[in-house]
Amino acid sequence: MEQSEEQSGATGSEQASAQTTEAQAHHYDASKYERPSVTVDVVMMSLREYDLQVLLIKRRSWPCEGMWAIPGGFVNIDESLESAAKRELQEETGVEDVYLEQLYTFGDPGRDPRTRVITVVYFALLDSERLQVRAADDAADVGWFSVYHLPELAFDHAKILQYALQRLRGKLDYTTIAFNLLPEEFTLRELQRVYEIILHRKLDKRNFRKKILATGILADTGAKKMEGTHRPARLYRFNPEAQSGSDS
Repeated sequence: MEQSEEQSGATGSEQASAQTTEAQAHHYDASKYERPSVTVDVVMMSLREYDLQVLLIKRRSWPCEGMWAIPGGFVNIDESLESAAKRELQEETGVEDVYLEQLYTFGDPGRDPRTRVITVVYFALLDSERLQVRAADDAADVGWFSVYHLPELAFDHAKILQYALQRLRGKLDYTTIAFNLLPEEFTLRELQRVYEIILHRKLDKRNFRKKILATGILADTGAKKMEGTHRPARLYRFNPEAQSGSDS
């Protein structure tokens, strides 16, 4: 089938535009500008032993050799920021399908003695039962630490962790982020404990249950679970359909 004059003209215009772009790129001198390095750091939090804990690695080499740090690494030239974050997450924990959110970008000059480094921070919330924690090749050790009792940290990572904790607390009021720290089925007591651990304070039992049940985001499974010497407690699960309905 023959092309119309209009189609032929459009094709020629596109080819000319592509050739112009290629020529401009060929003559562009990127060396005129300084090039900072880009890294991703992943704040990995989980509930362990009734405590909010963060995964840290012990650095094997300079700079900050022997100090604890947030897991992270340099972004490869051919990968996106999110792909780099997922790669770091998988290398350290062996999991992939978890809550992952871009947190903030930290780029103060001098934050890394090696060179000018800008880091894009993500944070992940993990169910501790799914984890297979291991130290990557560039780490001497890996371990979980309470966010309330941290060791001295490398670089500006103490500042980063404080920001991540503030963000997590702030999102409790208007998102369902806390459910990412729970197993698929849970009791109201277990859910309240998650909120209390993150907020680092006690909550009134009656008010909490009234508020959370009124949202409609919990589905009663019909099953029950023994909690200590108390009578069996109802098991619930998160109901994403109710959440999407309330958002519309």
